[in-house]
Amino acid sequence: MLELAVLGLLKEQPLHGYELKKRLGDTLGFLWGVSYGSLYPALRRLERSGAIEIVEPAPATPIPSTGSLTGDLAAARLRHRPLPGRRTRKQYRITPKGEATFVELMVADGGAGADDERTFALKLAFCRHLPGPERLAFLERRRIELAARLDRAQGSAGGRGDRYLRSLMEHRTKTVERDLEWVDELITAERAAASSAEPEATEAGVA
Repeated sequence: MLELAVLGLLKEQPLHGYELKKRLGDTLGFLWGVSYGSLYPALRRLERSGAIEIVEPAPATPIPSTGSLTGDLAAARLRHRPLPGRRTRKQYRITPKGEATFVELMVADGGAGADDERTFALKLAFCRHLPGPERLAFLERRRIELAARLDRAQGSAGGRGDRYLRSLMEHRTKTVERDLEWVDELITAERAAASSAEPEATEAGVA
């Protein structure tokens, strides 16, 4: 899912590899560590597929030579002079194909065996980039998953076992219940936002 995270960040603005790593760490640090060894291969895969492209750096504005340079003018000219052996950092931006790939990854079902918690947290972090109907469908799918998980947890909570095992089962049940309440609140807010937007769209169409 690293490609999804990269595309989500590049939807906001073009970024260098170093900036991407820092923002990925800020956004996903609680999920997994992102190293250059995993980031740059992901960038190359996305570039080969046409989902991202390298932004060509703007040429430096030349400063005309007028003979002897002193003071601030000399310092400015030195700043614009490329340093020997210094490589320009690549800046990446998302392409139209990358925009479509981002939506496909966001709405894709992870399937059985997927890491539900990490995948959901990652997608929720970029959920604002989805259109309203897709956001609502994403949250409703999560609610279905949690409701099924709650049924299973409640079914096993009454089983036999020592007090530690029973306590663990009760903790899992309460955790799923809290997650379900949280997702219900997100769904309610999403529906309210959609309802408030409908009259505005109708008025704009009449006008």
